[in-house]
Amino acid sequence: MPPNYSFAIQKIQTSFEKMRNSGNPSKYKGLYAVIKSCIINQEIPHNWLLPSTRDLSRELELSRTTIIKAYELLLLEKLISSKIGSGYRVNYASTQSLAPMRVTADMPYQYPSLSEKGLSFLEHITLLNRKENSYIAFKPGVPPIDIFPIKQWKGLLNNYWKYAQSTDLSFTQSTDSHLLKRQICNFLYVSRDIKCDPDQLLIVSGSLQSVYLIANAILNKGDSVVLEDPTFPNVHSLFKSSLARVIAVPLNEEGIDIDALSQKNTGNVKLIHVTPTNQYPLGIKMSLTRRHELVQWAAENGSYIIENDYEHEMGNRVNPLPPIFNLDTEDRTLYLGTFNRLLYPSIRLGFMILPKHLVGVVEAIQAHSHRIVSHSMQAVMAQFIEKNWLFKHLKNLEQAANERYETFIREFAGHYTQISIPQSRVSSLHLIAYFKQEVPISLEQAIVRELEENGISAYPLSQCYIEQPKKTGLILGYATITPVAIKQKMPLFRKVIQRLEIA
Repeated sequence: MPPNYSFAIQKIQTSFEKMRNSGNPSKYKGLYAVIKSCIINQEIPHNWLLPSTRDLSRELELSRTTIIKAYELLLLEKLISSKIGSGYRVNYASTQSLAPMRVTADMPYQYPSLSEKGLSFLEHITLLNRKENSYIAFKPGVPPIDIFPIKQWKGLLNNYWKYAQSTDLSFTQSTDSHLLKRQICNFLYVSRDIKCDPDQLLIVSGSLQSVYLIANAILNKGDSVVLEDPTFPNVHSLFKSSLARVIAVPLNEEGIDIDALSQKNTGNVKLIHVTPTNQYPLGIKMSLTRRHELVQWAAENGSYIIENDYEHEMGNRVNPLPPIFNLDTEDRTLYLGTFNRLLYPSIRLGFMILPKHLVGVVEAIQAHSHRIVSHSMQAVMAQFIEKNWLFKHLKNLEQAANERYETFIREFAGHYTQISIPQSRVSSLHLIAYFKQEVPISLEQAIVRELEENGISAYPLSQCYIEQPKKTGLILGYATITPVAIKQKMPLFRKVIQRLEIA
């Protein structure tokens, strides 16, 4: 008997016995009513496999004819479905009974109030840049996943399970894989000239988790945080939700504007979040002079710097500059990195380097919240680096990105009157299509929605801005699909843009 039969049989059997004890003479109608009640009340989930007529007949001590009649009534009401060879399945997907209950003043119940921080996270969730669709065409932040060496990765994973022992299945902290830590340290030294101690390194699921841990370790309500304007919407949302006072600082051609920062009433700035290698989303590379100025400003104001180096390999290939982490002599820089943008998004694997005096508190918060990054994933990633496959993949990624960028620009060029992409070198896995004249945010959002309806992803540029005025445009990921697919999608993209462009 399939294992999930027992769950459904138990639910049906319990209710049927109650009905039988009540003296209901009609067995098949009674059974039909019992199963219908279980389905509508969602005691048996949608798409759950029901017992076969033979098994249910045996368990309830009823004839198969009785079971078949009950199932036929359920089929007529489309509460269940049946396919030859697949059995009977629940076909009732209503989620009404599972809808979240909202507390209102006239409700007869009393509940504890939500925390101030909980309400803040709920309020600012609209700032998040989240795409629920699965479209990868022109989706920003996604690498060329079709070139990922799945065969090698699968081989490493199979090898891990081949030699795994029962002790490897025990729970471990996410920071316990010292082998991966050492390999990441080696990778950072070779590729980014960063020297760090493995004990400074924390393994996380991505940059946003790093920011969450840092915010909880350092910020109190009302503490000041400096952000580039524009910036990652998700980072903005997280700091706002953490009840921090967000100070938006504009950019110039060298990066975050230190003069503009100095002129603001900043108060006690605890954190400065920057993306110096490839400013998100504008792609500005922070100059060496500006990096030194930022380090000096942080030292004079007693602040920490969060250096979010989310796409280092793309942004620092030409005229490489040292990370802020290397310029800081006072141990004020928290360095964030992620493999989600280099390998594939669902790997959910990143890291951060912390000043040694912050390691204990951040690890403590991690132990109370995001405790685990799969040990098998960490082991495979360590081998992936050690066998030099990561470096080979990054070289392939660069070649693919260049080819796809050129294809995208070539297919895009010359077809639009109100939107353009500035010609520049490849420095990121996304680019921005700017409106030649500023358009209402409502039109920008309408274009994004229309593209989604046609299976194309894009992010609105305006969502990245914290203060007014907000510039409009489209953030597009050119690297997510092959050159052939880019050529196939571009006419549809063009049709949507031209239909919604301002004359």
